[in-house]
Amino acid sequence: MLAILVTAVVAFLFYLLLTLGSGSVGEWSATELITGAVLSLIAGLIAGRVVFSKKERSGKSHYRMLNPLRWLTFLVYLIGPFFFAMARANLDVAYRVITGRIRPGIVRLSPGLSTDLGITLLANSITLTPGTLSVDVDEGTGDLFVHWINVKDTEPTCEAVCGSFPKWARRIAE
Repeated sequence: MLAILVTAVVAFLFYLLLTLGSGSVGEWSATELITGAVLSLIAGLIAGRVVFSKKERSGKSHYRMLNPLRWLTFLVYLIGPFFFAMARANLDVAYRVITGRIRPGIVRLSPGLSTDLGITLLANSITLTPGTLSVDVDEGTGDLFVHWINVKDTEPTCEAVCGSFPKWARRIAE
């Protein structure tokens, strides 16, 4: 219940930030506040158990994402390593499209992450980076299957495909 409530409150605050100053009287109209509360509650019900999962694969119970330091680490990750990796990947994909030097393929990565949130964070980071796409996850081992635009090796390391993303996912979610 705590996870649902915290997720709903954070979603509502984010909604208020996005709709700031759009009301006719004051900062928000009554309709916006009601709509935001309802949407935030729905988001809390759907995502609360995923984001603040009590159970890990190892069987431990933690509410890790309630720690504000993890949110700060996530923001540092987005602004720093993720942004620069995405910019570099955009240039690499543009080069490959212009020159035609494309060797696509699907590779299996073993990031060694133990939480579903960590695997989800890594898979989304890979998918958002141009030239890579997370295709599937092996539920038993947590391995990711990634479509990569430039397969150089039949069994590449995580570092070769997605750089430091697994280390950051481990810092944030585990």
